[in-house]
Amino acid sequence: MSLQIIPIRFEKDVEPGDDLIGILLKTKAGRRLKDNDILVFTQKIISKQEGQKIDLSQVRPTLLATGIASAYNKDAKIVQLILDQTKRLVRMKNGIMISETHQGLVCANAGIDESNVEKGYATLLPKNADKSADNLRRKIKTRTKKNVAVIISDTFGRPFREGQTDVAIGVSGMSSIINYEGKRDIFDRVLRVTAIAVADEICSASELVRGKMLNTPIAIIRNYKFDKKNGRLEDLLRSKSFDLFR
Repeated sequence: MSLQIIPIRFEKDVEPGDDLIGILLKTKAGRRLKDNDILVFTQKIISKQEGQKIDLSQVRPTLLATGIASAYNKDAKIVQLILDQTKRLVRMKNGIMISETHQGLVCANAGIDESNVEKGYATLLPKNADKSADNLRRKIKTRTKKNVAVIISDTFGRPFREGQTDVAIGVSGMSSIINYEGKRDIFDRVLRVTAIAVADEICSASELVRGKMLNTPIAIIRNYKFDKKNGRLEDLLRSKSFDLFR
């Protein structure tokens, strides 16, 4: 069977407390969920549903945030949100702030995002995207009796590469990585360090049908055989001791 990537379009924006699974199951594709489907939810709808949308008029920048904003030509309120969500600043240059978030992600601006949200608002990352993915998967199982995997995706830049790609920031019901260490290649050589970030690859594939302006915040990946061992975001995070960029 061929791999299928099925976009799920929402008719309206997501609000705090919305029943995402209820909205999903009202769509044609949602009513036809199958066992072993993988559902990819965008970070943005999870953040909105969980109340991680911030009214910038309520943000009070500190002197530090104001100083950084002045030096880097940024909004002081956005800088304050970045600082609030940052465990450690990795680098600041050319108006870009690279942060290590409290969740362990290393990304631009601590994941603070003003796209696809009303003017005057910004979204934060989910507090615990693995937990969010677990909750969604359990609700799907309860309401449909289908065993699926759930991934929460976000758009990240990459060292040495132009452009952005979607990656997994929360995983439930499948392994995050396929590890080929110890297996033999087609020339019978033993593989030493080959590990494929399959959850990230699935997120990137799903973005091809979701886009950024199509109001399609969920995609179903069908007919992909995955390892059902439960993965976590932590599996995808390189430790600082092995990270050449920190």
